[in-house]
Amino acid sequence: MLRPLVAMVVAIGLLVPAMPGQTMAQKVKDAPAKKELRKPDVIYVPTPHEVVKKMLDMAKVKKGEVVYDLGCGDGRIVVAAAKRGAKATGWDIDPERIKEANANVKENKVEVNAKIIHGDIFTLDLSGANVITLYLLPSLNVKLIPQLEKLKPGSRIVSHDFDMEGVKPAKTVEVTTDDGDSHTVYLWIAPIKKEK
Repeated sequence: MLRPLVAMVVAIGLLVPAMPGQTMAQKVKDAPAKKELRKPDVIYVPTPHEVVKKMLDMAKVKKGEVVYDLGCGDGRIVVAAAKRGAKATGWDIDPERIKEANANVKENKVEVNAKIIHGDIFTLDLSGANVITLYLLPSLNVKLIPQLEKLKPGSRIVSHDFDMEGVKPAKTVEVTTDDGDSHTVYLWIAPIKKEK
């Protein structure tokens, strides 16, 4: 038991430079902690496949375009966009969703066009996207506005069920799923226009 512990301490000692007069215990204690991502802001609820299709249709996703799905859940929007030939990337802060999304990408054999990243969507540079897809709470959509304002003109933003207070959508469509539920899809086109 002692040998693995010594090996671990030695390995840490090799990675963390010592300060003059610092003991091994101080060096390990003072080593920078790995940055933890915050907890998810929402409970995961999957977007029905009929709504995914409508979102991508409304955004007019084309082959070769770049699609970012913010809060990608099980990756179903990323997979659907990749099947259309888009370069699709999904971000999620929940490690369980990342596992599910990666499995979904692999199962659908779209690894060439799809990528899943464990990260915080509020730290991203979104300016490289042609299309942004969202299924977040209205307050989180509003929190994204400073990032969305940096999108190239003509870029599209589509949101399932939740609007963006203070920003008028270009189009709103109701979708009824096979189970009879009604969903709203919102479309904005960059540059987004704030309401007065």
